[in-house]
Amino acid sequence: MRDSLSSDTVVVGVGNTILSDDGAGVHAARLLQGDPRVPAGVTILDGGTLGLELLPYVSDASRVLFLDAVNSGEAPGTRTRMTGKDLLETSGGCSVHQLGVADLIAALALASAGPQDIVVLGVQPANTDWGTSLSPGVEASLTWLVDAAVAQLRQWKESA
Repeated sequence: MRDSLSSDTVVVGVGNTILSDDGAGVHAARLLQGDPRVPAGVTILDGGTLGLELLPYVSDASRVLFLDAVNSGEAPGTRTRMTGKDLLETSGGCSVHQLGVADLIAALALASAGPQDIVVLGVQPANTDWGTSLSPGVEASLTWLVDAAVAQLRQWKESA
């Protein structure tokens, strides 16, 4: 990753790809990196398990899209879309990570240069045990995750 980004729109896939479904956000970000539908000028990052270390990469962006495994308590593969504010208002932040996206969003409120439009797209994991493959339900939801990310990016581009 670079120390600074020139892009005003950043997509961050987070998660651990050796903990099965926990890596859904990273897998989706990798698919987006080669997707011709992504508008020009968007930076896509594999945020892995960096947590708060991602702060310098997203603090200057006006729009940040997080892709993640989100524990909504629903059936595996259930899709979630929420704003950064929505995520902060939920108990525990819904992340399957110990230090999750909600913590990063809270830090962004303090460190960002101006107001940010933050959206979180995620899928309910079925399995976060050791393994490098996604469960069938989460694998099936990756297409939705990528399509929803492209739709959000296009919406932001049109409103800019």
